[in-house]
Amino acid sequence: MTVSAARVHPVDEVPPARMLAAFGLQHVVAMYAGAVAVPLIVGQAAGLSPADMAYLINAGLLVSGIATLIQCVGVWRFGVRLPLMQGVTFAAATPMATIAATGGGLPAIYGAVIIAGLVTIPAAPVFGKLIRFFPPVVTGTVILIIGVSLLPVAATWAAGGAGVKNFGAPRNIALATAVLVFVLLAQRFLNGFLGRAAVLLGILFGTLAAAAFGMTDFSPVGKADPIGIATPFHFGAPTFHASAIISMLIVMLVAMTETTGDILAVGELTDRDVSSRTLADGLRADAASTVLAGVFNTFPHTAFAQNVGLVGLTGVKSRWVVATSGGILVFLGLFPMAGAVVAAIPAPVLGGAGLVMFGTVAVSGVRTLSQVRLDDNGNMMVVAASLGVALLPVGVPTFYDKLPESAQVVLHSGISAGAVTAILLNLAFNGFRPAPATEPADEPAPTPKVADGLMEEAGQ
Repeated sequence: MTVSAARVHPVDEVPPARMLAAFGLQHVVAMYAGAVAVPLIVGQAAGLSPADMAYLINAGLLVSGIATLIQCVGVWRFGVRLPLMQGVTFAAATPMATIAATGGGLPAIYGAVIIAGLVTIPAAPVFGKLIRFFPPVVTGTVILIIGVSLLPVAATWAAGGAGVKNFGAPRNIALATAVLVFVLLAQRFLNGFLGRAAVLLGILFGTLAAAAFGMTDFSPVGKADPIGIATPFHFGAPTFHASAIISMLIVMLVAMTETTGDILAVGELTDRDVSSRTLADGLRADAASTVLAGVFNTFPHTAFAQNVGLVGLTGVKSRWVVATSGGILVFLGLFPMAGAVVAAIPAPVLGGAGLVMFGTVAVSGVRTLSQVRLDDNGNMMVVAASLGVALLPVGVPTFYDKLPESAQVVLHSGISAGAVTAILLNLAFNGFRPAPATEPADEPAPTPKVADGLMEEAGQ
C-alpha cells in the first residue's frame, strides 16, 4: 500500500465504480420502504388522487437524494461527511396527517416545514454542544435503543407490511426467513465484494423467489410515467399557521435528537471521532434539507437509522458509497418508472434483510456499552431505565394516546424519549462530565482516493 493511500481514512475511500453502484443500490433498497411511507400516510390524510400521491413520493425521493448528497459530501458547514442516508422523518407523520386533514392542508404543512427548517439552521451549533452529554454509557444506550426500536419495523415487513390483508401469512414469514438465511449464508461463505453485498444479493434472491410464487407484481412499472420533475409549491403557495409551526418545531427537536444518535452510531462504526462542530454540521444539513423539502413538496428530513445498520453489517464505511445512493435516489425521483421497479420489492423480502441490519445496530450499542462499568449501579440504572422508557411505545403503541398531541410527538419516538432519559439519568447518577477544554480542530476532507484495500477487493 502506498504512503498516500495509507493516510486515507476508510470513510473517505472511493471504491471502484462497480462497488459504488452495488453498495449504493443496497442502501437505497434498504431505506426505500421507509422513504415512501410518510408521503403515503400524509397523502392519504390529505385525500390526494393517485397521480398526486405518485408526485408526492417522487418529490420525497428527489429531496432525500439531494439531502443525502449534502450530508455525505458536504457543502461548507453543511454536512457531517459520514456515510449517512437521509429521508423523511417518521416523527412528522402523525402531526402532518392531522394538519393535512383539519388544519390547512398541504400548504399549511409546507409553510410550517419551511419555518421549522429556517429556525433550526442557526440552532444547530447550540444543539451540537450536547455532545458533552454523550459519554459512552449514554452513546451505547442510544445506539442500542435505535437498533432495538427498529426490529419491530423489520418484523412488520416480514409479516407482509402494515395493513395488508394477508399479514402474518405463512408464505410471507417463509419468504422473510429464506432471505434471512440467504444473507447469513452469503456473509459466512462469500468473500470480498460479494460478501459485502450480501444484503443486496439476499434482496435480489427474495424478489426473484417472490416473482416465481406470484408474490409480487411488476405491472405498475409499465404504467408509471417515464419522467417526472418536481416543481416548487406544486400544491399551492405555503400558508403559515401558528399551531402547525409549533408542531413542526417539536418534530425538528425530535429529528435532531434522532440524528444525533445516528451520527454518534455511524461515527462509532466507522472509527471516526464526532466533535460538537461535526455534529452541528450534520444537524445543519438536516435543517437545510428540511427547508428544501418544504419548497419542493415534501417533509422534514432526518438521518435513517436502518442504513447505519447496513454500514455495520457490510463493513463498507465509505461516505462516497452513500453519496452514490443519494444520486440513485435523485434518479428515482426524476424517473418514476425506475422507482416503480424498487417499489415492487415485497415487504417480506425487506423484513428478512432488516432483521440482520437492525440487529447489527443494537450489537454496536452493546459493543460501546462493553467499555462501561455496568457493575456500577448508576450506569446500570441509566441503561435499564432508558431502555425501558424507549420500548414503551414500541411494545404498546397506544401507551401515550391519551396525552396531549405535543407530548405524543416526542414520546411516541422511543429513540428520542430514550435518549433524553439516558442524558438526564447520567447527569443524576454520574454528574456533569465536561467536554475536553479544547476539541481537536476539524481536518479538511482529504482528496478522494481509491485505497489499496478496495482496489484489491475489486480485482477479486
